[in-house]
Amino acid sequence: MSDLFLGTVSQHEAEQPLPTRRSRSRQDGKARRNRQRRNRRRRSVLVIIMAICLVGGAGYVVTSIFSDFFGGLFGGSSDTAEISDYEGPGTGEATVTVVSGDTGGAIGEKLVEAGVVATTSAFTKAYAANPLATQIQPGAYKLRLQMRASDAVDALLDSANRVSLKVTVNEGLAMSQIFEKVSGITAIPVADLEAAAADPAALGLPAEANGSLEGWLFPATYQIEPGATATALLSHMVGKTVEVLTANGVPQDQWETVLIKASLVEREGKSPEDRAKIAQAIENRLDRGMRLEIDAVLAYGLGKPGTALTNADKEVDSPFNSYRNIGLPPSPIASPGEVSIQSVMNPTPGPWIFWCTVNLETGETKFAETFGEHQQNVAELRAWEAANSK
Repeated sequence: MSDLFLGTVSQHEAEQPLPTRRSRSRQDGKARRNRQRRNRRRRSVLVIIMAICLVGGAGYVVTSIFSDFFGGLFGGSSDTAEISDYEGPGTGEATVTVVSGDTGGAIGEKLVEAGVVATTSAFTKAYAANPLATQIQPGAYKLRLQMRASDAVDALLDSANRVSLKVTVNEGLAMSQIFEKVSGITAIPVADLEAAAADPAALGLPAEANGSLEGWLFPATYQIEPGATATALLSHMVGKTVEVLTANGVPQDQWETVLIKASLVEREGKSPEDRAKIAQAIENRLDRGMRLEIDAVLAYGLGKPGTALTNADKEVDSPFNSYRNIGLPPSPIASPGEVSIQSVMNPTPGPWIFWCTVNLETGETKFAETFGEHQQNVAELRAWEAANSK
């Protein structure tokens, strides 16, 4: 029956299964699953790539944050530390002192320490690039903070940025005290001042001074240019003394003698009136061939304060022992001011031989012609000391 309706077929054709709708559906599902697996693999790869990017980015952020933190904690570099040069023009103010012999590197280190430039290397490069940099003069300079290195070089070459120093030398200071004060303000070493004092000819010291600078450094306020040498400064002070002596009509052959007397007056008196009287009392003693017996002279020779003197000190063999020697000491004991010089030149006439400061706080001084009167004044001093002792 089947042959009648289907016709004849070969044995091979008879053995092949005929395709059905079910078999095609199975094949389509397999292909779909394969496509899905490929899509999943692609998505997995993409996710992995994105994850790597995210992890890498997060790592960079973490590294940046913590490197700054730990770098600052342990001294490592940070964004601020890595700045090699400031952009400028700077702000605020700083003073930097350049001394003779400073190299570009030495100046750069000072500028970095003062906060003027960012790094020494930036300054030395700018220094080397500027052909005028070697002409930077010693001195103190007012500069800005956080300047561009090249601007800092230009600023150091501008004399308008140099600042001068004021040194006030008070009346009655000895040479060693003046050296200490000058050195503390100008940074000129005391050794340099002492070396300059050892060369009186270079200072223009008059022959009347007998080679001793003591008393010839006039007390005044001096405007000192940064970089000034010890010789230049001391020469200026000596010149000022000569100027004052000349202006007050002191004969040149009396310059040293007047300075010696004026130094004693300076140390013994406070008010101009007392100084003029003390100057007369000193003349009266000298005229009578009496010993001066001035504590300040003895103390100067011993290199100690007058308040530290003892009775044994009065027996010391010294040209400055005014308790043993008659006449003036061999040199001034301090630098006298103009008032004391004028007091010596114009003393107040009177018969006084003795003087005694009876109030150490006010400087009140009493004068006496006789030893008995002087002893009464000394007793008044002792009473004041007892009342004011702690």
